[in-house]
Amino acid sequence: MKKMVAAIATGIVLLAPTTNASALELEHEVLEGDTLWGIAMEHNTTVDSISELNDLQTNIIYPKQKLAVYKKYLVEKGDTLYGISKKHGVTIDEIKELNELTSDLILVGQELLIQEAEEHKVVAAAKSIQPTEVKSSTMTKEVQQEKEEQPEGKTLTVTATAYTAECDGCSGITYTGINLNEDRNAKVIAVDPTVIPLGSKVYVEGYGYAIAGDIGSAIKGNRIDIHVPTKEEAFNWGVREVKVTIIE
Repeated sequence: MKKMVAAIATGIVLLAPTTNASALELEHEVLEGDTLWGIAMEHNTTVDSISELNDLQTNIIYPKQKLAVYKKYLVEKGDTLYGISKKHGVTIDEIKELNELTSDLILVGQELLIQEAEEHKVVAAAKSIQPTEVKSSTMTKEVQQEKEEQPEGKTLTVTATAYTAECDGCSGITYTGINLNEDRNAKVIAVDPTVIPLGSKVYVEGYGYAIAGDIGSAIKGNRIDIHVPTKEEAFNWGVREVKVTIIE
């Protein structure tokens, strides 16, 4: 009895494996007119993730071709949802939602679907670094100029991470069509449109004025992703709690 209690305390039970993965779609069969972008949007993942899973060298796909859309992870002894989420740069809630889990209980031998998008990898790297002030001289100067301003509007407290168009395979084009490659200093944030409407002008504490012009599969609820010019600045930003004022 004591052994069973200890096993449950770790969030893992040594039973015959069961899984919800079979109830979910592991593959997508390409239909006439499908594109990698459309498939990625349908499955709430990214083109880069699908290309990596299927070893695609180009964006050309063919009808009836079967594409893996999620990575599979086989639960091992000692695994917890927390450890798996940290390893793959995703959240516990994302794993639970994708696998239709109603608790944190997982089983040895259970197959879990993992959505490991490129943006998750950047966020995971950022989480391993202690939050520091952004070192960009341009950004620092603008923030200092705006420091004394007190913009009016609805203010939210959010968790803020950072991303950049510099990542491998990223198009540099936001969901609303902003070309970040043409302006690497553009102040754009990714938002959950149900919390901060796309197109809104906002003021982000420690970042400055920006446009809510992008979304992300990991950006849900009171969470934002700020765009910065380089990966180094994204890592330096880390993960921090800030206030966001929706101006218009």
